[in-house]
Amino acid sequence: MQESKSALIFANLNKDDASNAALVIKKGLLERGWQADILGFRSSIGERPDFSRYALLVSLGGDGTLLYAASFAAPLGLPILPINLGTLGFIAANKIDTWAATFDGWCSGSIEVSKRLMLRVRAYRENELLYNGIALNDIVVSSEGNARMIRMCLYVNNDRFGHYRADGLIVSTPTGSTAYNLAAGGPAVHPEISAIIINPICPFTLASRPLVIPGKLPVEIVIDETRKSGALLTVDGHDMTPLKKGDVAKIEKYEKHALLVVPPGNAFFSALRTKLGWSGDNDA
Repeated sequence: MQESKSALIFANLNKDDASNAALVIKKGLLERGWQADILGFRSSIGERPDFSRYALLVSLGGDGTLLYAASFAAPLGLPILPINLGTLGFIAANKIDTWAATFDGWCSGSIEVSKRLMLRVRAYRENELLYNGIALNDIVVSSEGNARMIRMCLYVNNDRFGHYRADGLIVSTPTGSTAYNLAAGGPAVHPEISAIIINPICPFTLASRPLVIPGKLPVEIVIDETRKSGALLTVDGHDMTPLKKGDVAKIEKYEKHALLVVPPGNAFFSALRTKLGWSGDNDA
């Protein structure tokens, strides 16, 4: 942890009572000898602050807020303390009444940051760079229109794996495995495993199944055919880039991790039980 004791509270004001919650957290930080600033936003931040001034970013909202915060924090190696004000909050594991215990444990060294794999994606049209960004949850190449399949060619580690006719492909991190990937029939993967999950969305053939590969292997998706609709690249649910036949999305492990300050122990398994109802056989 840096010597500087300064935190930025990254507050999503679309969440109920976020303004008051930010003040409560700021008070708690001040009581612990930290300095704290509040950056409130609704859809996106305006002028970007100097994030490098801070030793901690407190993400106050839901999982979407955390994903947005990670795009700023991860490149700087800045730890994020995510506090959930939403309904599910699978990744944002801290709550407004429990965050202080996690924070104190991190400060004392009894809680280590959780290192989460992130992905970098670059989209190209011939030699033109269309998009360059990073993702903590997932990267999705999908049909732009409703109920329209597209045809894609998948390359893994520069080797052509095969073609997919589907509504799209999800390329997910383990952190994002419990989001869109899970809803599309993919596996839940422990968030600290270095792996990439590739999952077709409503594939034309039942032989298409989710694939889990080592996190170090690069992935490419080439748009073969879009028929009447175009294709769309979506990164962490918000950045969207239109694609067309011949465009390529190149995906690889990002050189830095997202560093999350979350409760220790079996929080992942607890979330599966309590938030998703994966409690096994109750009669056993």
